[in-house]
Amino acid sequence: MSFPIANILGVKVAALTMHQAVDTANELIEGKNNSLIATANAEMIMRATYDDELKNILNKAQLVVPDGAGTVWAANYLGIKMPERVAGFDLVQNLFKLAPQKKWRIFFFGSAPGVAEKAKLKAQNDYPGIEIVGIRDGFFTKDDEKEIIGQIKTAKPDILLAALGVPKQEKWLSAHLQELQCPLSIGVGGTFDVMAGVMKRAPLWMQKAKLEWLFRGMLQPKRAGRLLALPRFVFAVHGWKKK
Repeated sequence: MSFPIANILGVKVAALTMHQAVDTANELIEGKNNSLIATANAEMIMRATYDDELKNILNKAQLVVPDGAGTVWAANYLGIKMPERVAGFDLVQNLFKLAPQKKWRIFFFGSAPGVAEKAKLKAQNDYPGIEIVGIRDGFFTKDDEKEIIGQIKTAKPDILLAALGVPKQEKWLSAHLQELQCPLSIGVGGTFDVMAGVMKRAPLWMQKAKLEWLFRGMLQPKRAGRLLALPRFVFAVHGWKKK
């Protein structure tokens, strides 16, 4: 599938619906070409303005979806109609719904010790028949990487979900994409934490009001500095349009 592309501060984001994102993920899995999907919110895009490695990874990814109200706003402001937000958490849940009938094998990699196990139980409860073929927490050193890669390759997943945080998850996946031989890899941030009940997601009304970022800031005051990326992002997009 091909979609209109919004160039937001040098990061190319697809203008698509959730349904189209799921269909594209399905095509990438079937294509078995070791593909990467990235979920770009304002914070990630702002980081890419000074992290060239991250920017290059995003622009080489098979698909970058608009994960965040800021990304949707920026695309529309720059003249590319962005039909809706495609949140990484929701994209993953939609793929989980399809997984049992598609017989997709899924690997959970990341988050704190014990979190992936709880997320696995949640997935198995919500999506009967789902096949989670491996889990590994995100606490590791360079010396552990060979073992981790071996564990993932042995499990032969169709989908690898990496919850290592931005930009570590994107950089790790990109560095090992071909070696892992996994049809589709996705950086999923705090998805396992939400599934495990370790972190709450914003109420639906706040999601619809595009205030999920504020809810996260209220729950995690230490994120306050990171939330400053949002006004900086708006300012930067205004400047980008003038250019």
